[in-house]
Amino acid sequence: MINKIKKDNEVGARRAVIEDLFYDFHSSRRQVYKMNFIRGIFFGVGSVLGGTIVIAVVIWLLNLLVDLPGGVGDFVQFIVDTVKQR
Repeated sequence: MINKIKKDNEVGARRAVIEDLFYDFHSSRRQVYKMNFIRGIFFGVGSVLGGTIVIAVVIWLLNLLVDLPGGVGDFVQFIVDTVKQR
């Protein structure tokens, strides 16, 4: 029973410290909302740019494989053509 009370006190103390730190850094809700909005914009733009770069590298690698013999090159060419059409 004493251990449970001690553990609850530790959890409460930790929560209070975290809340104090949060409110020290962010004095108003408007500031928190503004910061989260800007973070969201940067996250979205970064995701789109990262995805674009990954797709471009994959298509570039597939273009390198077009000259492979034995039907593999034809299959890769079909994939590249399909991606370019869309």
